Amino acid sequence: MSKNPEIEYVWQDRKRTVFGLPWTFTKYFLTKTKFITRTGFFNLDEDELDLYKITDKKLKLPFLQRIIGCGTVILYVRDTDTPEKEIRCIKHPRQFLATLDKQIDAERDRYNTRGRDLYAITGGTGHHGHMHHDDMMDHPNDDHMGDGHFDN
Repeated sequence: MSKNPEIEYVWQDRKRTVFGLPWTFTKYFLTKTKFITRTGFFNLDEDELDLYKITDKKLKLPFLQRIIGCGTVILYVRDTDTPEKEIRCIKHPRQFLATLDKQIDAERDRYNTRGRDLYAITGGTGHHGHMHHDDMMDHPNDDHMGDGHFDN
């Protein structure tokens, strides 16, 4: 499915116009490990998200997009520059979500992590945002990457 021999795309699509035509300069690519958004015509801008950092997904099916068989998917990601990614007006959004879920699960299995593991400790804060001593204790499952700390 990939035109580039060193990158294998699992899924790809373009942002669609009001009539469902792929006449925009926004392209979406899903690889086994990353979600990539490429925008622009002369000057290209690419944004990559690691799949295992996706914490939640949302499907939006506005009336006009539903008529043309499209939808918008919103990804919530533990990423510093893109905490929320909108994948606008793509064909077959439910099929895309199924493919994305499969790839996310494979990546989380590879890193031995789950979405809940990506959240920082927030439940243990006391008054004025101070951490309780019990909440700062290491948990045996906190070693997600094998080196004892999170990878941003």
